[in-house]
Amino acid sequence: MRHSRKDNAGDMPVSIPPKTKVQVHTSDDDIETGAFPVVRRKPPKSLNANATRVRIITSVLVALMCALLGFGYAVQVHNNRSSYETLSEEELVRLLDETSTQVDKLEERKSQLNQQLTSIKSAADKQKEAARVAQQNEQNSGILSGRLPAQGRGVTITISETSDRIDASTMFNLIEELRNAGAEVISFGDVRVVTSTYFLDTKSGLQCDGRKMAAPYTIKAIGDPDALQNAIQIAGGVGSRIKVQYHASISVEQSDSVKIDQVRRGQDYQYAKTVE
Repeated sequence: MRHSRKDNAGDMPVSIPPKTKVQVHTSDDDIETGAFPVVRRKPPKSLNANATRVRIITSVLVALMCALLGFGYAVQVHNNRSSYETLSEEELVRLLDETSTQVDKLEERKSQLNQQLTSIKSAADKQKEAARVAQQNEQNSGILSGRLPAQGRGVTITISETSDRIDASTMFNLIEELRNAGAEVISFGDVRVVTSTYFLDTKSGLQCDGRKMAAPYTIKAIGDPDALQNAIQIAGGVGSRIKVQYHASISVEQSDSVKIDQVRRGQDYQYAKTVE
């Protein structure tokens, strides 16, 4: 069926063809028309859903990491607070004094090294000055390592023992208290105390570096006399524990000239040699 309309230009009837029907055939059917089959596309997957999922996962991970960091920080702060809250006032004072003493020693050592460096740079004969500094350092290291005798201001500690024998751990704590208080040279009886010194409980009594010790015990320490005496006699310190737990008397005597003659023999090495 054809429809017609009039054209405005010439008022001539114009035929309008009917709508063309498009048929889709399978591979077994005959294609009579030249029209292309209509292909229905599947709707594309939404990208917004994937982006939203990624944002959610990222937010969860970030929140989890922040929570873990906050938990770790809180635990650390709690541990630091609890470690100091359990200390008594005397222990806090002693800890502060020991820290101040160590800082002063480090500052003093730094000043000495700076002076040595300045003297080497300003000396006319730098080789001679360097030899003098090396000799001075060798003497200092010899005293600290126990190879040379020492003399200076310090204290002499005397401990009397009763029927309750003082154990090795208590004596070791006493030596550590002296070191923390700034003692540079220490002797226990006839033994020169060095970094490798140990105390041992045996059936026959207390031993120090393999030597048997008997009461009364005499400990000499070279350093600041006031700091060393305070480390031993402070309330709640090792001196108080020796008096209360072992019923022993302990005395500390300050002196401007404490002499320690005990020395250690240098160790023989099989492979290492001294650089000259």
